[in-house]
Amino acid sequence: METLATHYARLLGTDDSWRVEAVDLRLEDRRVEIRLKHVGSGVICPDCGRDCGLADHADERRWRHLDTMQFTTELVARLPRCRCPEHGVKTIVPPWAGKHSRFTLFFETFAIEVLQACRNVKAAAAILGLSWDSLQTIMNRAVERGLERREATPIPHLGIDEKSFGRGHDYITVLTDLDGSRVLDVVQDRTQVAAEAVLQTLTPEQRHQVRAVAADMLPAYSNAVAKQTPNAELVHDKFHVAKYLGEAVDQVRRAENKDLQAEDDDRLKGTRQLWLFNKSNLSWKQRRRFAAIRRNGLKTARAWAIKEEFRWFWRHVYSTSAEQFFKRWYAWGARCRLRPVVKVAKMLKRHLPNLLSYFLYRITNATSEGFNSVIQALKYAARGFRSFANYRTRILFFCGRLDLKPQLRCH
Repeated sequence: METLATHYARLLGTDDSWRVEAVDLRLEDRRVEIRLKHVGSGVICPDCGRDCGLADHADERRWRHLDTMQFTTELVARLPRCRCPEHGVKTIVPPWAGKHSRFTLFFETFAIEVLQACRNVKAAAAILGLSWDSLQTIMNRAVERGLERREATPIPHLGIDEKSFGRGHDYITVLTDLDGSRVLDVVQDRTQVAAEAVLQTLTPEQRHQVRAVAADMLPAYSNAVAKQTPNAELVHDKFHVAKYLGEAVDQVRRAENKDLQAEDDDRLKGTRQLWLFNKSNLSWKQRRRFAAIRRNGLKTARAWAIKEEFRWFWRHVYSTSAEQFFKRWYAWGARCRLRPVVKVAKMLKRHLPNLLSYFLYRITNATSEGFNSVIQALKYAARGFRSFANYRTRILFFCGRLDLKPQLRCH
């Protein structure tokens, strides 16, 4: 009849070089301890894979394993150390865990699955009974593993976007594979140096294969794209243009509202969202109020009309007709005598070639903008991040589409 130790040896899938010596059930601690002993004659150097002689055994170590029913389960063993002619005395890597890990491969795999299901580190930590630090260590190992496995395949269309990191003016730059809907990497800051650094996370061959990059109109991004992806065309997409035009409308509204309130006129009070939201997202009551305000000959209404008119630019099929439309729109925007709108109109004219590039590649930063909401949720759930390294790990874990799980060596 097989013993409990034999059953656990089968469940762990250890080879003949390891034996389960004992299984201790500690009811008072609600814990199961599985004690293993190395009984093999030879050991392999973890650095070079050479068969070496046994030097001694390291101190006793513990690894968190999958729970046994309602009991926390740990593996306990003294790892053998080899004497390698090239690398000296080295502690071997056990078949049930990764190097320097305090968790078994099975437990790390389960933890990754819980994290992916919860998409919330706090909730996953509560389910697994782990601290934030322990779970962060598992995520660090998973992301490092995934980045090592990621293949350097061609990525024709990239997106570069900024995202706030901390309070004030701290930013990160996010590099996105637009076709693969995945975050490729993240670096701190939004300077040209930062943008070049994130592009350099791709191989030189990958950078030469990029055909187009969707990015904001920041000179730092434009210069970095030109330098690091020489065969790519820069595309300024509709999301950033809409943001600039929306900000111009709001500046006009604020200035006009200040003048009106000086005359006890509250027509623009509390209307900010009406001018910025898509009309289809407004309630019937809001639409009626908005229509009435627009008929009052306000400067804000003119600024809004100019902003809305530009939407038709993106609906053209060919760049030639889009360019003709832009000339007519620019004549209106540049002569409207609304300083914020004039400023944006002139900026768009300077970047017109990269606006027209849209009609050749039809790429936008919609994927990047979608990830921004996920990144914001991660930041909110963590109540902010003090460490950029942890922030980067979370983003790549949840948005990188990486192969995160360890390869299970036990059968």
